Amino acid sequence: MKAGDTDRGALVLMFLTVVLWAFSWIAMKTLATLIGPFTLVMVRYAIAFVVLLIIMVATGRSLKLPPLWLMLGIAVFQTVAFQCLCQLALQTGGAGHVVMLAYTMPFWVVVFAWPMLGERPTGRHITGFALAGAGLIGIIAPWEGLGTITGSLLALLGGASWGLGAVLSKIMFRRHAPEVMNLAVWQMLLGVVLTWPLTRIFPQQDIVWGPTLYWGLAYMGIMASALGWWLWLSVIKRVSATAAGMSSLGVPVLTIVFAWLLLHERPTSWELAGVVMIMAGLVVVTLAGGKPAASPAKTR
Repeated sequence: MKAGDTDRGALVLMFLTVVLWAFSWIAMKTLATLIGPFTLVMVRYAIAFVVLLIIMVATGRSLKLPPLWLMLGIAVFQTVAFQCLCQLALQTGGAGHVVMLAYTMPFWVVVFAWPMLGERPTGRHITGFALAGAGLIGIIAPWEGLGTITGSLLALLGGASWGLGAVLSKIMFRRHAPEVMNLAVWQMLLGVVLTWPLTRIFPQQDIVWGPTLYWGLAYMGIMASALGWWLWLSVIKRVSATAAGMSSLGVPVLTIVFAWLLLHERPTSWELAGVVMIMAGLVVVTLAGGKPAASPAKTR
């Protein structure tokens, strides 16, 4: 396969990931009054694990556990900490749009990928980051208040955790070349195991059973988690961590569009300006190229 074909394929995969994850925020808002936040995280990962496990068994794929400590790092930071810290941010009184602080993730990826992967950003990357950063600030609108300081810090930590998890995933692919679905299924299983104690520590609301909950959990588990994380890991495998992280900024952009169309939440002028700036930044980074640095020799 030619390099250009790989780039185009990764762009298609990332576009699908953005669509699935953007709609998941709409689904989470719908489910907020029906199930506790940590219970939702645990159940969506449990559904995803079962779905991926069935596919792996049916297709004869290996279920061998990838290197344990690196796998745990991915599960802790990318799977559990990201989702749970964002949920805690919402629970501590911050405004709903504080969750957008989690999408500082691409900037955290740059921080971690430079020393850990040797992915030094180019001038075009920096220009794209600056444009997207300005756009993200417009969407967050910190001058209108960010809720509690605690909530804001938790959301930022969530973004940092996701960024570190993305870099650890890239390290996993470079050093050990695991099959993508194998990595995804173990990530989901460990997500369930590590989230369960949080459902015991933090009081959760009673579950309101009904069709809305069933459909919502099906989407969150099958589409947003099983398919979404498999697509995300596929993107990380094919392009640099920096480019993958940057492309995820399409999620808050599309979330605003979905909220406008489906929830009748009309975006503010600042949000619209932010969308334009983020899209400009994504175009600049895409044109700059997103190929990973040369992989070092595989370690055993």
